[in-house]
Amino acid sequence: MKAVLYIGHGTRSKKGAAEANLFIESVMKKVDAPIQKLCFLELTEPYIKEGFEHCVREGATEIVIVPLFLLAAGHIKQDIPEELAPLIEKYSGINVSMADPFGVQDSILDAISELAAAEAEPISADDSVLIVGRGSSDPSILRAFDSIKSGISQRLRVKNVQVCYLAAAAPSFQDGLDSICQKASGNVIVIPYLLFSGLLLNEVVREVNKKVKAGCTVTLTDTLGKHAVIQNLVAEKANGEVNINAAVIH
Repeated sequence: MKAVLYIGHGTRSKKGAAEANLFIESVMKKVDAPIQKLCFLELTEPYIKEGFEHCVREGATEIVIVPLFLLAAGHIKQDIPEELAPLIEKYSGINVSMADPFGVQDSILDAISELAAAEAEPISADDSVLIVGRGSSDPSILRAFDSIKSGISQRLRVKNVQVCYLAAAAPSFQDGLDSICQKASGNVIVIPYLLFSGLLLNEVVREVNKKVKAGCTVTLTDTLGKHAVIQNLVAEKANGEVNINAAVIH
């Protein structure tokens, strides 16, 4: 019997946790699996162990792990496999596979552009865009954001597109926002590259509001989890478009 175990990051924000649950409820309706469960890496219950063992109790003979992570940083490469390893060993009769994170996809870049256009239309070439990433010390994440930056620039036809980070990488969000507001000749569109609300998004909202009060014209887009494209991508992974991560299995 097939089970799908969705793994989110987790948050101390009740609003963020509620958004994640509503998101997965929508996804579950599109997925052909009798057992489906949402769990979290940290900060929000149930955790991975509880989620995995729920699937086992329900009779799962196959578990497809679907991580709700936009890019493959340390959580995907190390933290989640470490949490899963003892469970896979304990329940060795269950076939476990894991889907890749979303990565940089045209459909996601299209969705981001649609969110921006919905909030800030009409967008002109004089406007500026600030993409706000969660941040990581992993070089592959920085390369991914270079591709995201290029893709958003092409789609919105805006030349001044910058990237900043909320942690672990430079420039910081504060520095990026200060810089782009100082140099902007038009509207500044801030795009949080986050799936759901949470404490990180609260920080973005606070700083954007300060800039608005100071006279900078700033528009903040919604989180990516609000777009149907993201829900569909998760459902596709859960329905079988899965790449096996050997590090998880062995």
